[in-house]
Amino acid sequence: MGNDLRFPLNNDLSRKIIHIDMDAFYASIEERDHPELKHHPLVIAKHPKDTGGRGVVTTANYEARKYGIHSAMSAQKAYELCPKANFVSGNRSYYAEVSKEIQRIFHRYTDCIEPLSLDEAYLDVTENKLEIKSAIKIARMIQRDIWQEIQLTCSAGVSYNKFLAKLASDFEKPKGLTVILPGEAEVFLAELPIEDFYGVGKKTVPRMHELGIYTGRDLKNIEEMTLIKEFGKMGYSLYRKVRGIHNAPVMPERDRKSVGRENTFRYKLLSEEDVIKELRELSEDVSRSLKKEQLKGQTVVLKVRNDDFDTKTRRITISEYIEDQELIFFYAKKLWDDMEVDHQDVSIRLLGITLTNLETIDYEVLSLPLWEKTESDQKG
Repeated sequence: MGNDLRFPLNNDLSRKIIHIDMDAFYASIEERDHPELKHHPLVIAKHPKDTGGRGVVTTANYEARKYGIHSAMSAQKAYELCPKANFVSGNRSYYAEVSKEIQRIFHRYTDCIEPLSLDEAYLDVTENKLEIKSAIKIARMIQRDIWQEIQLTCSAGVSYNKFLAKLASDFEKPKGLTVILPGEAEVFLAELPIEDFYGVGKKTVPRMHELGIYTGRDLKNIEEMTLIKEFGKMGYSLYRKVRGIHNAPVMPERDRKSVGRENTFRYKLLSEEDVIKELRELSEDVSRSLKKEQLKGQTVVLKVRNDDFDTKTRRITISEYIEDQELIFFYAKKLWDDMEVDHQDVSIRLLGITLTNLETIDYEVLSLPLWEKTESDQKG
């Protein structure tokens, strides 16, 4: 392994972090309230026969997952995989109320809670209201309370940082409890497939494979500056994560102001075709993040930086809230088309798409408006 370490490694082992992840949350609520749905494939989405084939899967129970159905899949694809599945459109406001009941249980133990969505959250129990020293005991108590009081199950991960706690909660589902101690972290991470490292998206995996990185063990053998050169800030982060280092604190809930993604390109984009391809991929990434956080937005912002490092932004505020990737792409491309750049002589260093003016998502089927008023700004 190389010796070109440029930045110091500091591993905070003092914290006790729990990640709670509800098991198939929306589907489990429906099964709880409608026992006849149990033991049958259940998909939380409007039936594609009622929507003309449109719509997206919010979640599915474990019976449906056996057929390959998963969240963010199109409802039409889910129907094709399992025509006999029960489709329930869901009631997000009701699910949010159940989530508040779960949050109240969390607050019995600590107020240092970082919700990620309605169905998962980080809890820092280093200092807790019951003065219990064991985070494992607290995790078990939370699982017990949620089951006894709300009749729902959850999986828990316990470790000394958020990255490891979240990995641990995914390790054994449903109803799992997995603990990763400081001395076990690097062994656990060595066997982890690279695509299971949070932050490594599907577009990054092929480049990882080109570098011979398939597992955490492979990742650990890559020099720090090589990872930074290839992957920027993510490379810096992954160099530490594979060593069990992730010192980000649990952050109590704050209202999310925007959801966005941007790419700085190692090789500048030289054709409009490449720009459109990247806009489509960014739209997909933003849509996935919105759906994961149950959000939708009303303002689409496009950010473009050229080879001279001049940065321009354009935005459009529309009459409807959107989260669908095709709609995000539609408006991002419209902004690109309207942008004062030479579309025939492209030289782009950075592209970014952000949605602002956020609202909670209800997974309604949205129509594509024919035109919208725009509001633009430019920063040079």
